[in-house]
Amino acid sequence: MRYIDKTESGGPEVLMVTEGPQPAPGPGEVLIRVAAAGINRPDLMQRQGTYPPPPDASPILGLEVAGQIVALGKDTAAWKLGDAVCALTNGGGYAEYVSVPQGQCLPVPAGLDMEAAAALPETFFTVWSNVFDRAGLKRGERFLVHGGSSGIGTTAIQMAKSMGAWVAATAGTPEKCRACEKLGADLSVLYTQKDFVREIRTATKGYGVDVILDMVGGGYVGRNLDLAARDGRVVSIAFLKGAMVEIDLSHVLFKRLVLTGSALRPMPKEAKAAIAVNLKTKIWPLIESRKIRPIVFAVFPFSEAAEAHRLMESGQHIGKIVLRVSDFV
Repeated sequence: MRYIDKTESGGPEVLMVTEGPQPAPGPGEVLIRVAAAGINRPDLMQRQGTYPPPPDASPILGLEVAGQIVALGKDTAAWKLGDAVCALTNGGGYAEYVSVPQGQCLPVPAGLDMEAAAALPETFFTVWSNVFDRAGLKRGERFLVHGGSSGIGTTAIQMAKSMGAWVAATAGTPEKCRACEKLGADLSVLYTQKDFVREIRTATKGYGVDVILDMVGGGYVGRNLDLAARDGRVVSIAFLKGAMVEIDLSHVLFKRLVLTGSALRPMPKEAKAAIAVNLKTKIWPLIESRKIRPIVFAVFPFSEAAEAHRLMESGQHIGKIVLRVSDFV
């Protein structure tokens, strides 16, 4: 099969199309012929050599795909040959074929093409796991996501709003702020010009927010604790501005805050399968009814993976970037 390899750790130019053996599904796994693969920031980190895959994972980049099941391992009664699925992979998505634990697959929602479906798994699994499972966001609560125009952000805005939360988002340009509002954000804050703590505290009449999803880290950590309401939950999933920070823990003490976080990739397959069940039950019907939709900014041919990475690194996109691997479906 063809797949995207990196000649060495470095910039996007190290990515190249090469050939290697087709994987075989193990027990409890399905083999997917890949139609499209989503691009995610961990892919960039792995390319740069700062985010090595787990020892038991494929070394090939790519954490989400959509395609068709073409082979079944033992004990895979949940699926049949020919099923159209999107899947959270453990690596290996930038390829014509990938083996995936069956519990990490979901049916392609009715009405979506393969490229849109490939933009679902990584962000939807991440948001559900952190915002709803870990932070327990409830109807009527106030929610803030930083990086509202990113793949995670556009997903989090829609999911939180659909679950009855008041939603705020930060973004870096007026265009990105408008995009957040179109997706349902009650308030968008242009962080390059305004203090998000002051703006959101004013909008909530001093209350603050109950749940914060943060991908920025650095100086945002202390400001998140300042903005969080009593019994608030602050969830960190990335540290684009740094992981080493000094914070005032008195906010945690006096407001009874929970400061937590998680990484999706190292989770056991059983935990990922449980997330998939919740998504299929509670979120997939909203996608099929067009109340939630994946935001695909650009689709690149398989051979232009380097250009797709350059676009993500530029920060000029809104939503997801996808590779078209095959036109077979």
